[in-house]
Amino acid sequence: MESLFTLLMDVVLGAVLGVVGGLFGIGGGLIAIPVLALLFGLDQQLAQGTALVMVVPNVLLSVYKYNQRNRIDWQRAALLAGAGMVSALAGTALAVSLDARSMRHGFIGFLLLLVLYNLWQLYRRGQPPLTTSSRTGLGVLGLVAGLVGGLFGVGGAVIATPILAGVMGLTQVAAQGMSLAMALPTTGVTLASYAWHGEVAWHVGLPLALGGLLSVSWGVRLAHQLPERLLRLLFCGFLLLCAVLLALR
Repeated sequence: MESLFTLLMDVVLGAVLGVVGGLFGIGGGLIAIPVLALLFGLDQQLAQGTALVMVVPNVLLSVYKYNQRNRIDWQRAALLAGAGMVSALAGTALAVSLDARSMRHGFIGFLLLLVLYNLWQLYRRGQPPLTTSSRTGLGVLGLVAGLVGGLFGVGGAVIATPILAGVMGLTQVAAQGMSLAMALPTTGVTLASYAWHGEVAWHVGLPLALGGLLSVSWGVRLAHQLPERLLRLLFCGFLLLCAVLLALR
């Protein structure tokens, strides 16, 4: 009976994380990682690998939902994904070679940098983009996003989305859709690599994945209804909350 209750609670938790992942176009991994570390006592690498079990199917469903509402440019997404898959393997190899404490501190710093970057984007809102989404720019972005995604187990969308929106001039929703399309193959490669190194708790990740699949479409629907500025402010608050949760561990 207790094991059934635990299973149901994991599914409910996955549903909450699925809504967040669909809302911000990141698959839910960013919030799942500190939650797994705090509630389940997993070390940083194991939390990252386990979160990816939920992220991969969530990203798959999110891509489908985003493409229904706002057609994704598949040619540019494929360029991002191709570069990202190569560097994701390098990021994962680096992650499993570091100690858990260093990884956690690095992850907190990464989240705080993302908050500052997104706030800077809001400050310069309305100004022309710094560059365009050229093939070279997309390739470089894919490499960086894949490397960071592999290192921190977040799929790379959290890096690609603000760059596509704030630097390359895409709308927030279009940037989230393209980032998710890029993240789908890179998260798959990253999950396989973490699993190869034994850094996945499948008994925790699978119920989370089930809950996420049941709810991620709600987050996608909400993302298309919110004003863009509010969506970005919520994203900054979400990232800051994740950093605080990990720092309190």
